[in-house]
Amino acid sequence: MSEASHKEPKVDSTLSKGLSILENLAGSQNGKGVTELSKELGLTKSNTFRLLQTLTTLGYVQHCPDKTYAATLKTWRVGRASVENLNLRELAAPELSHLSQETAEAVYLAVRENLSVIYIDKVDSQKPIRSWNAVGGMAPLHCVGTGKAILAADFEKLRDQIGGALTRYTEKTLTDMPALEAEVAAIRTRGYAFDTGEFRERILSFGAAITLPGGEPVGALGISLPDVNLPEGGIDRFGGLVLHAARSVSAKLGRA
Repeated sequence: MSEASHKEPKVDSTLSKGLSILENLAGSQNGKGVTELSKELGLTKSNTFRLLQTLTTLGYVQHCPDKTYAATLKTWRVGRASVENLNLRELAAPELSHLSQETAEAVYLAVRENLSVIYIDKVDSQKPIRSWNAVGGMAPLHCVGTGKAILAADFEKLRDQIGGALTRYTEKTLTDMPALEAEVAAIRTRGYAFDTGEFRERILSFGAAITLPGGEPVGALGISLPDVNLPEGGIDRFGGLVLHAARSVSAKLGRA
């Protein structure tokens, strides 16, 4: 085999820089100015401005009234189409059904959108006292089971972004980075996330990330229930169930 065949393919530097800007804006809850983006990405201000103009013309970025730039819904639609192309709903349907049968609680399939999760499929609880979220509903990444599972799986990428978005929703919400970092370490050790009522009072949730073969999270499976429904030993049982289900879907993605 020739030496040339071992060479890495060339990467277009302009495209790479433009995508880095788009990824940065898509992961931010607030718009960013040219100076802020150029510093964060190590680009010149003039280059950053030119790339932003191109992304704006193409419809992926908008120039806001406060002079900052933000990702548009076109970016979101491309991401959503990518999820659909993975057939994630279809692949995860048996696992959702199994979790519902095993727990009789509300179960969800969620994907990340910026610093939130959006529920793209669900099976409703069979219990008289129940947790409920609509398909299309959203929750903050740092304080629900599915969100925390995705966050832990991609923490190196999301750490700086999430640090400024730790909004408090209940007394149990994690609102400082040392506590969140400890939680991420615990999630990685046991394989699943547990929300102790951090988004809604007395509503618990479990989540485990669905990942591609390289470890990149593309979504999460979750179980949600009122705390009064949690049986003795339920944390380990529900956590184990959602972890096994997420690993099953991940394995199917690896074969897709």
